[in-house]
Amino acid sequence: MASNNILLDVQGLKMYFPITRGIVIQRHVGDIKAVDDISFQVKKGETLGLVGESGCGKSTAGRAILQLYRPTAGHVYFKGEDLTRLKGEALRRKRREMQMIFQDPYASLNPRMTVGSIISEPLEVHNIYPSRRERQERVQELLRVVGLNPYFVNRYPHEFSGGQRQRIGIARALAVNPEFIVCDEPISALDVSIQAQIINLLMDLQAQFGLTYLFIAHDLSVVRHISDRIAVMYLGKLMELADRDELYNNPLHPYTQALLSAVPIPDPVVEERRRRIILQGDVPSPANPPQGCNFNTRCPKVMEICHTVDPPFKDVGGGHWVACYLY
Repeated sequence: MASNNILLDVQGLKMYFPITRGIVIQRHVGDIKAVDDISFQVKKGETLGLVGESGCGKSTAGRAILQLYRPTAGHVYFKGEDLTRLKGEALRRKRREMQMIFQDPYASLNPRMTVGSIISEPLEVHNIYPSRRERQERVQELLRVVGLNPYFVNRYPHEFSGGQRQRIGIARALAVNPEFIVCDEPISALDVSIQAQIINLLMDLQAQFGLTYLFIAHDLSVVRHISDRIAVMYLGKLMELADRDELYNNPLHPYTQALLSAVPIPDPVVEERRRRIILQGDVPSPANPPQGCNFNTRCPKVMEICHTVDPPFKDVGGGHWVACYLY
């Protein structure tokens, strides 16, 4: 990729949570390796989908990128500036350019604040509109943009449905005119009928405001619909990264192949002929991942080297990255 087209560059990102024992004197006995040395880039204006099983570290990676969690190691370059080195006021100013849409629309909105206060809070924090009247006008404009009645400003979150609450969360994220938004499973808590509306809204907003998304999800059908490129994550590591159509038509990593084989196809003839890949065993604990490749305990194509040396994450051609000794 041309360097001037890269908005986000993640290099060797690690996020470990310490395991301690003891009551009075606590000692460090290990780490939960939620994110373990991942690297990728996001271009301006694109949507990078990040998929994987529950507990694989997707949401933790998103929060570590935005510095909501301070990474254990690695670098996060946003527009060429290393976010991991920023602190205090410098980091606070940078947050205006990066926002997050949270997974649970019921937990991410303060029940004691009105919708107007929730959306205007980032405007006050960053002192974007000094006067109260300007802030109110901006809040009403944002409500219109996300498809809500602008006169809802004095209502409270409990008066809205899940889909409406998520629209409020999206309006809050848009309030400070960010360039980059981490969408942390923004539709997983919603009804299927509402999910499509939120996805279409996000795509419309991206086209309207030139936004860049990191879209975290576990629904592969949704990710294919909204993403330009897709990264597959397993037990804290990236297994594969490729263009959307390339990944679905030519999955290389055995884990990606297993994931895609589980996606139903609305054609009974094709579905009947398709071979399902059933993975054996359970996902290992991130506190004690296997030596070598993280997937070696469940991989149907495992080799001897997979048990000893972690495979490098390499480009096998055309921007198709994979961490597997088969290639």
